[in-house]
Amino acid sequence: MSSKANSSIPTDSEVILGILNNSDVVLKRLYLAYFPMVLQLIINNNGSADDAKDIYQEAVIVLYNKVKAGNFELSSKLKTYIYSVSRRLWLKRLTQMNRYGGDLRDFEEHLPLEEEDHEQHADRDLQFGKMQAALGQLGEPCKTIMEDFYIHNRSMQEICERFGYTNADNAKTQKYKCLQRLKKLFFQQN
Repeated sequence: MSSKANSSIPTDSEVILGILNNSDVVLKRLYLAYFPMVLQLIINNNGSADDAKDIYQEAVIVLYNKVKAGNFELSSKLKTYIYSVSRRLWLKRLTQMNRYGGDLRDFEEHLPLEEEDHEQHADRDLQFGKMQAALGQLGEPCKTIMEDFYIHNRSMQEICERFGYTNADNAKTQKYKCLQRLKKLFFQQN
């Protein structure tokens, strides 16, 4: 990386002071400095460049609001903080879209979690583990139908053609039955 590129990355204190002083220049430099890192995270984990822009915008807003509120305490590098916030936001988005298929593929260390966040994440990890176990017990063709629809975002028409159903409505009915079996398996676990 050239020294000119390095000079465009604001220091952590420049960012915090820039936010406090409403500096558009510092915010623009912040956007340019760390967006590629977030873009790589999102692209490597089932996202698009547009998703990355949204997540990065949200992460900067989180930072901005915390600094403005006066309760921001930086215990690591700002880059690490932004990465960690982006990662959590993307995990939340994937969960909402039912596209979470396991661990995020990280390429950098992230911040240690707050104690309550740790408990929430541990609980969520446990739930994902249970779901993965339930999927493993589901059997075919249900397992593949669930993965095709919820993880690979295939349409009912594609699933219909793949499994030889007479029409998309029949495939949808089968998916519903599979989902009911998956729920039953999930809730039978301790």
